[in-house]
Amino acid sequence: MSLKAGIIGLPNVGKSTLFNAITNQHILAENYPFATIDPNVGVVNVKDIRLDRLTEMYEPKKTIPTSYEFTDIAGLVRGASKGEGLGNKFLSHIRETDAIVEVVRCFDNGKIIHVDGNVDPIRDLETINLELIISDLEMVTNRLGKISKRALMSKDKQEKLEYELLEKIKTTLEANQPIRYMDFKDDELKLLKSYNFLTIKPIIYVANIDEGMIGLEDNNYVKEVKEYAKKENASVVVLCAKIEEELSELSDTDKGDMLEALGMEKSGLEQLISTTYDLLGLATYFTVGKDEVRAWTFKKGMNAKKCAGIIHTDFEKGFIKAEVISYDDLMEYGSELKTREAGRARIEGKDYIIQDGDICHFRFNN
Repeated sequence: MSLKAGIIGLPNVGKSTLFNAITNQHILAENYPFATIDPNVGVVNVKDIRLDRLTEMYEPKKTIPTSYEFTDIAGLVRGASKGEGLGNKFLSHIRETDAIVEVVRCFDNGKIIHVDGNVDPIRDLETINLELIISDLEMVTNRLGKISKRALMSKDKQEKLEYELLEKIKTTLEANQPIRYMDFKDDELKLLKSYNFLTIKPIIYVANIDEGMIGLEDNNYVKEVKEYAKKENASVVVLCAKIEEELSELSDTDKGDMLEALGMEKSGLEQLISTTYDLLGLATYFTVGKDEVRAWTFKKGMNAKKCAGIIHTDFEKGFIKAEVISYDDLMEYGSELKTREAGRARIEGKDYIIQDGDICHFRFNN
């Protein structure tokens, strides 16, 4: 499963610069509103030291990491949901994503214009979040207009469930609250999947600071963003998009030297990816061999049969069993043979819950 996130924010907050850093695509990043007309989509490989070590051990013909797909849409402005700026259609580009990454400017710079005249991260966050709410509300209102009469007269349980669910959601949105604040039953969640609401998605706030703030205490802007995020139990990643763009141009060695010079253990991008994994409850298992060493992303709590299906639906349909070795055991004993001799290789059935770092070989009937 490929992880997908949408990057949003006001114009000139550092979205496109961050996207450049993420994908190294060098898209247009100009100092004026609405620099992009179409959404930019880029895929970045997820760095995992475990995959590097497995590659060294097996020396495969190829190594395939997991990936993270980012969609960067044009800078939004107040009224975007009603067609202002580049309009509501650009919000539709992120409805298929797993999470939303909202970039907010947390630095002063008179040379970089702000669409509202001055830097105020909380105002900016509230502007964007309100546009997402209005966009979802429009979708709910339109749907209710089509089904209300039929649902009230119908004896069909599904139609009544949809109507009652949308009415509850409408009340929440009209109170300027995102849908993710709500609690849903399993049958409601199943129904919600087809809507791809924006405000039900997990959100990460990226506080974009300037180079002079690297390694220093949070400035007042960042503190405000963290306090705002705390109230809605959201995550915050603090980074400098400009520095991230510079890091993306370097070799691994030079990148490590620059991070060390800046006093950073890992890049902002790596922090963003790990935060997203934690937020979405994702983990990684591996398949290994002389032909290929590969990392696979899965949702924590998935069983062996479901995880086999990530590779191919035939693996899930014909699942027999999974041969499992933990990454830590393999590293401790130094080879598959020694791990097996130590009794640390296991045969697991379809209901085994795959763990982060498991190395799996699935057996199945064709």
